[in-house]
Amino acid sequence: MTTDFTNPNPYAAPRSTVADVYEGGSDAVQPVKLWSAKGRIGRARFLAYTLFSYIIFIIAAAVMGGILGFTGLARSEGVIGGLTFLLAIPYLVFYVLTGIQRSHDMDWSGWMLFLALIPFVALIWVFKSGTKGRNRFGAPPPPNGIGVLIGAWLLPVITVLGILAAVALPAYQGYSTRAKAAQVERP
Repeated sequence: MTTDFTNPNPYAAPRSTVADVYEGGSDAVQPVKLWSAKGRIGRARFLAYTLFSYIIFIIAAAVMGGILGFTGLARSEGVIGGLTFLLAIPYLVFYVLTGIQRSHDMDWSGWMLFLALIPFVALIWVFKSGTKGRNRFGAPPPPNGIGVLIGAWLLPVITVLGILAAVALPAYQGYSTRAKAAQVERP
């Protein structure tokens, strides 16, 4: 920590250099760090990374379920629960790290991620824009590529399709049951 004795104001806030800030020019962007709590990522990158990590988690869980079913270990609930928990740890760590970086983009401390545990408050990380230019956590994130934009737009599309399927499938099943019952009643 460096001390500035040239400031005549004894009540001025102390100043020190921050080691985790990317040193670049004023128009520079900082590199994306996937497994780090340092740095910044924007909304689209946050949505794309969480969607892709969730898809990887679901595929890994399906593969694990297939292996357990094939080997006959699926009868033990303790084995399934323990392996699922072990499989979820990297996903949760990755989500927390990307959430911290998203908080940094909004010029918030990473500790603010605890607010995401409150229902509907987590939507702030989706809808609030990041700070323009540099903030106390460094240079802005790099521009989004086409893969990031596709991933960011896939998340709401998948969500809407899931909600429609959750509403439409039970309604269709009820309709088909009533239609079969009506056909049986007619001679």
